[in-house]
Amino acid sequence: MSEAAESNKKISLSARILVGMGLGAFIGLIINQLAPDVQWVQTYITGGLFHVVGKIFIASLQMLVVPLVLVSLICGVSSLEDSSKLGRMGLKTVGLYLLTTAIAVALALFAAYIVGPGVGANFPATEFAAKEAPPLINTIINLVPKNPISAMAEGKMLQIIVFAVLFGFALTQAGEKGRTVTEFFQNLNEVIMKMVTIIMAIAPYGVFALIAKLMATLGIDSILPLAKYFFLVIAVLLIHGALTYPLLLKFMAKLDPIKFLKKMRAVQLFAFSTASSGATIPVSMETVTKRLGVKNSIASFTVPLGATINMDGTAIMQGVATVFIAQVYQIDLSFIQYLTIILTAVLASIGTAAVPGVGLITLTMVLTQVGLPVQGIALIIGVDRILDMIRTSVNVTGDATVSCIIAKGEGDFNMDVFEDPEAGLEFEEVDLPDGETAKT
Repeated sequence: MSEAAESNKKISLSARILVGMGLGAFIGLIINQLAPDVQWVQTYITGGLFHVVGKIFIASLQMLVVPLVLVSLICGVSSLEDSSKLGRMGLKTVGLYLLTTAIAVALALFAAYIVGPGVGANFPATEFAAKEAPPLINTIINLVPKNPISAMAEGKMLQIIVFAVLFGFALTQAGEKGRTVTEFFQNLNEVIMKMVTIIMAIAPYGVFALIAKLMATLGIDSILPLAKYFFLVIAVLLIHGALTYPLLLKFMAKLDPIKFLKKMRAVQLFAFSTASSGATIPVSMETVTKRLGVKNSIASFTVPLGATINMDGTAIMQGVATVFIAQVYQIDLSFIQYLTIILTAVLASIGTAAVPGVGLITLTMVLTQVGLPVQGIALIIGVDRILDMIRTSVNVTGDATVSCIIAKGEGDFNMDVFEDPEAGLEFEEVDLPDGETAKT
């Protein structure tokens, strides 16, 4: 086989996802513009084919999250030789996640104050039914599962993490019988990772369906009235992802940010298309361990914890949205109120981590704390779905950044894997038309 022919067969996962996203956006916009009222198109294509394929793709990822987190974390904790390392690693991980969230919301407030996205805006009166956010103390109490099986069935990630950590620690104390059980979980972990590889094969089709339905439903018209707010949030998200994380990697872990970002492309595209950090956990785990060089004992803890409490992208939205709403209602915010926004957003990243629709719920908390009208949230709902996709990409980048920093600090980082551009690409295998298999 010639080199040209073989190169044509090697298509990376990132490239395939990008093609799926591009085609989905193109077809979705065509439907939105040319057939928004054609019943059979909306019923059988947008609400039928696209909806079904997209839902199956998301469900297939979510199907793996609980077993992957549980088994991987048990393996990671049971492999720790120093039990005190777990507590030290936990404190450092939570501290770093809260630090990046504080930086994110401060950056958003500064940018919104300078640009003034809501200055001179004129929106009609709208209504918004605010959901009550659970108190932080309840979240702390609910960390320990009353029934671990129920916690797994309901996907309560913090409870699953606590149970897996305790179970893994118990294995280290159980002697020979514990080592036998540990070996079983290590073998099971390999099987689950192979399932991740299988699911990734359908990723481009799932991404295509998700993006096509989104564009067919929303179109461009929903963005235009909020263009200034919309593009400011995107700009701050990009700055945080392309500046804050690389600087932390460079100065705290002495790692090359360019190599890091190149290896994160597939994870970022997954997160963008699914708009779910939780659903992206399988891909994040695979990339962080096999592409970036973080040992499983670290990644099995930092990645699922980050998907649960790390909300840098959401914090950015909250910062810009708070200033935007204040400007729309012509309410001046004091310096103390700005500090309150930062503190509330950081605490909310833990307090409401497991609640659906967490972004708007925590924004309700922020607005209430600084005395702004909660109904102002209705102004931004129209574009929040698209922004949610971008901020999820930022969130998973933050998860991987913290994982690398913690692993480097704990001496559990494989520099050879990080430096090797081909490392870990075996989990992105492509089935070729002639029956061969090429590694991307």
